[in-house]
Amino acid sequence: MTAKFALHLALSLLWMFLSGNFGFIPFVEGAAVGMGIMFLLDPVLGSKSYIKKLVKVIELILFFLWELVVSNIKVAAEVLTPRFISEPSIVAIPLSVKSDIEITLLANMITLTPGTLSIDVSPDRSVLYVHLMYGSEPDKAIQEIKNGFERRIMEVFA
Repeated sequence: MTAKFALHLALSLLWMFLSGNFGFIPFVEGAAVGMGIMFLLDPVLGSKSYIKKLVKVIELILFFLWELVVSNIKVAAEVLTPRFISEPSIVAIPLSVKSDIEITLLANMITLTPGTLSIDVSPDRSVLYVHLMYGSEPDKAIQEIKNGFERRIMEVFA
């Protein structure tokens, strides 16, 4: 996997050097071209699993950015309006992720999203405790986290 990532990075940089444009957009173009090259050379490289994994990483990033925007708007509306609709609560989320990096990534994504804060992980690493700004429906919030962040993290690390 590391060798395929290094090849992909090298193809992206090569594209920038060959095009003579240096910046973020040419790098992204090079990454897209590199992905296409790796897909075409799949019989030689065996890169299908790498491309699938890369797509899952991009999906996770886009999902996180979407949740970030939505929660920022929700919290900003809470701050700017005179009425308070928040009902803070602490919930225990049973974890399906097992490794330290998966738990850390999940906890950090939850904490970086306004309105939620990861508090602690149980000693046996089976439960994540989260403070919710909008905790009137804790079961719904738990399912949103499990079907959102946790599911996508598991797909990336599968």
